[in-house]
Amino acid sequence: KPEESDIREMWWVLWVLAALLALFCCLDVWYFLRVAAVVLRAWFQPPIWDVTAEQVLTGRVTPHDIDMCHMNNARYLRECDFARFSLYTRNGVFKAVRALRASMVVGATTIRYRRALCIGEGYELRSRIVTWDDKAFFLEQRFVSTKDGLVCAVMYCKQSVIRSSPDKIMQHLCKRKVECPEFPEDLQHWVNFISASSQALRAESGLEEKNK
Repeated sequence: KPEESDIREMWWVLWVLAALLALFCCLDVWYFLRVAAVVLRAWFQPPIWDVTAEQVLTGRVTPHDIDMCHMNNARYLRECDFARFSLYTRNGVFKAVRALRASMVVGATTIRYRRALCIGEGYELRSRIVTWDDKAFFLEQRFVSTKDGLVCAVMYCKQSVIRSSPDKIMQHLCKRKVECPEFPEDLQHWVNFISASSQALRAESGLEEKNK
């Protein structure tokens, strides 16, 4: 007959397995593990002293990423998430956000797919802060194939700052007033679209009338 201690250990193993199963069913565990790994790796990499400097991360299309033998469109956005976490860790933005007791959320994104990244293909994900306004940072992230150097996809991201502002974050990092770079023409068109869309939705919901 099995020992009482053996039965107890078996029940502990079953409880642990059940807890892990419930955790994987309720949460995207691999996402959070990847975030932790990305931030930890960035923590030990050399800092990026120029906040607007480009960071390059390398990647490869795996079977987890594919849709019809090429990278699924949603995976591009997921990889951009991880690249921004790494960038903000290395250039000090995350540290400044915590010091100012602020937070950041993605306010808008747009992505243009130019050519599919196929399974097994390597790429560079090049991320940089292009400019900012009084409420948000604007980033550009490019997927560049290591096979032929083609820009396979390019994404713009509006990273909204809550309970602070990009100017305050930049002043905290640089210890001085920093002038924001000019908006490139294509980025300005996108920002105008966001503004027009916001105004239309506010009018549709009657918010503009309520604020008068």
